[in-house]
Amino acid sequence: MSEARRSRNRPEWITLGLIAACYALWAAALFWLWPLFAPAGFVLAGLCIALHSSLTHEALHGHPFRSRALNEALMFLPLSLAIPYGRFRDLHLAHHRDSNLTDPYDDPESNYLDPAVWDVLPQWKRRLFRINNTLLGRILLGPGIGQARFMAGEWRRARAGQRDIVRAWLLHGAGLALLVPVLLAAPMPLWAYLAAAYLGLGLIKIRTFLEHRAHDRARGRTVIVEGRGPLAWLFLFNSLHVVHHMNPGAPWYALPRLYRDGRARYLASNDGYVYRSYGEVFRRYFWRAKDPVAHPLWQRR
Repeated sequence: MSEARRSRNRPEWITLGLIAACYALWAAALFWLWPLFAPAGFVLAGLCIALHSSLTHEALHGHPFRSRALNEALMFLPLSLAIPYGRFRDLHLAHHRDSNLTDPYDDPESNYLDPAVWDVLPQWKRRLFRINNTLLGRILLGPGIGQARFMAGEWRRARAGQRDIVRAWLLHGAGLALLVPVLLAAPMPLWAYLAAAYLGLGLIKIRTFLEHRAHDRARGRTVIVEGRGPLAWLFLFNSLHVVHHMNPGAPWYALPRLYRDGRARYLASNDGYVYRSYGEVFRRYFWRAKDPVAHPLWQRR
């Protein structure tokens, strides 16, 4: 076997080590830190659940192994409890069709609604969606709203006979069957773990809050958040989102170098859709909406 082929077959040790550390810290939060100081155990569990989500994103893009089966086995346990791995994989890869980004129907990760749908929503639901379009609302309400919409869509597709959805949920049930006994054996009570899972999902909503915007050209729809603070690390530099979309096979630790080496090209490519840090994002949008709920360009298409 050639050296190049052996190199391709080697695992990415950085990512593999981070996955092991994530599981170890998660277990430490539940079994060790919670009895010592419950608030710290709660926060660490939420952070590990968010990191596990980021690592699951890496796995479905082919890291740390070239083998899809090995990657899925590593990330099989549903620490967030919420979304089957197979559905996250399929929907996220569909999201990578850049021509469909922000499309209320064809982009599975779009936060926009068709204006015709928005027009007929009851006032209480409009108010809820408007609050959800602030950063604070997205953190506090986003996991619940997102899960409700996701489950409703899954139910419709399953009833329509999409067998891949049923299979993904059966595998999710198998993962829960392995996870729940561990949760029941842990000193952290189940209600606290459910709250930590919600915290982890809320942290991920910070990243997804402004990843994509409505724009006439597909290349201008994907954000760059340049900062390298704690949130960028928690999100495994998926904050450099246009770099990820243009290099979907690159591992997380290569994204900062790719951006540094090609900054001008990436900024030109996405029409300058850039923020200096998540601190700037919080200052600008914590209390106010960045976007309307109804897709502002939909009627012009």
